[in-house]
Amino acid sequence: MRRESHPRLTEPHLGPAWLAQQERGHAGSIRVSAWIALRLGRRVARLLLHPVTIYFVLFSIDAKAASRQYLRRVLGREPRFADVYRHYHTFAATTLDRVYFLKDRFAGFDVRTFDEDIVRGMISRGEKGAFLLGAHLGSFEAIRTLAREATRLKVRMVMYQENAKKLSGALAAVNPALAQDVIGLGKLDSMLEVERALDNGEFVGILADRTIRGEGTMEVSFLGAPAQIPLGPFRIAAIMKRPIVLIIGVYRGGKRYDIHFEHLVDMSLVDRASRDAVIEQAVRQYVERLEHYCRREPYNWFNFYDYWR
Repeated sequence: MRRESHPRLTEPHLGPAWLAQQERGHAGSIRVSAWIALRLGRRVARLLLHPVTIYFVLFSIDAKAASRQYLRRVLGREPRFADVYRHYHTFAATTLDRVYFLKDRFAGFDVRTFDEDIVRGMISRGEKGAFLLGAHLGSFEAIRTLAREATRLKVRMVMYQENAKKLSGALAAVNPALAQDVIGLGKLDSMLEVERALDNGEFVGILADRTIRGEGTMEVSFLGAPAQIPLGPFRIAAIMKRPIVLIIGVYRGGKRYDIHFEHLVDMSLVDRASRDAVIEQAVRQYVERLEHYCRREPYNWFNFYDYWR
């Protein structure tokens, strides 16, 4: 990936493109889909993904244009209809599987982990919490499920809850107990809640590839073009002096998910004088790894808007 010798820091974003997207579907239909998934089983539910995928490929004009733009960059060629269809279908498949993960029905899935000893080591050493940095790439729900089952790790998720309210609300209804695992951004005590979770030895997950209103960004080359990457998650980790672990759960088709852990940076070792330089390097490394996984599993990228605008 092309490196920029002088990264450009921007003023806070006032209107991120992803926040302008209108939600599609209705809470009732989402709940019906969840009911079908849980009562009729995954095999039957997956048959319904094809008409749903066709509908969105045909009628979600702006999202389809964004999909083609991304696929053009990551594939290095003009995407065909089959590429766009596969991109949408992969998103639909992982969304369906979220229902099972939220309901703790994961026995039938083939989940493979890579370098999970990074997190296990932190737990065994009794370290006081860390940040798990992910992206809208694959399934973070698969990661949380693995963490609860394999390591008994408590993961609190930091989310911007104003977007996709209907989907979030419907999925939360599948397992209401998980609502307490979400820390909503925009509240006065959000950061205090994050700090309390870390002090309790919990891990805090953030999808760090989307900006929010009022947040500063850094311009970094991603898939050959400049993209604005939020600085907020990295600054929070630096202020709270916690390690950052990159965690990516990609869908490999069928029932298989691959979950990758990578050490990104330990902010507990960073002094104030070098903080900005370390943050810039961490942002670059984060984007490089996103690019790596996008090229390996190109249909797992679920930002259906103009990411480079």
